[in-house]
Amino acid sequence: MASDIPGVRKLQDVYLFDNLSEEERLQGFVTTPFTIPQLKQIISEGGLFVATDKSEVVAYAFAGSWDYFSQWPIFPYMVSRFPQLKYKNVEVTSENSFQYGPVCIAMDYRGKGLLNKLFETMRLELLKQYPLSITFINQVNKRSLNAHVHKLGWTVVDEFEFNNKNYYGLAFDMQESVL
Repeated sequence: MASDIPGVRKLQDVYLFDNLSEEERLQGFVTTPFTIPQLKQIISEGGLFVATDKSEVVAYAFAGSWDYFSQWPIFPYMVSRFPQLKYKNVEVTSENSFQYGPVCIAMDYRGKGLLNKLFETMRLELLKQYPLSITFINQVNKRSLNAHVHKLGWTVVDEFEFNNKNYYGLAFDMQESVL
């Protein structure tokens, strides 16, 4: 909802890579600063999922089409790698998958099952349209990699370099519940 925009931006600013010290980054971070028009667009496409506590946004997850995410250069690059990717013997395409992420959870709410609940809400909605989800994680963001692989069951299917940074590409079967 549009009313979530200020809370999403506030949470984003707290955990944005550029706003954190090297030590703080070890606890996880997000790298994409979404503008108000970008947030309005993803909301209109049904791709913003939030968790609130006492009317405050404490977590968010983005999910959207490759068309939406193509405004950032890393995503067309990821799509260009799809012809060499398979997940569970299924070829990854921009038609059968969507981009999940970023996801951000306030520090006080981490480790309490919120990631799984937020992801499951998103999964049930996007399953109506897509059998696969794809995302990337910066290789230095070990907390995020651990959460996605061990808590949610994502599988690393790719490794790539973009803008002098190393990333893992991950896939998820949308038929699999995480609760």
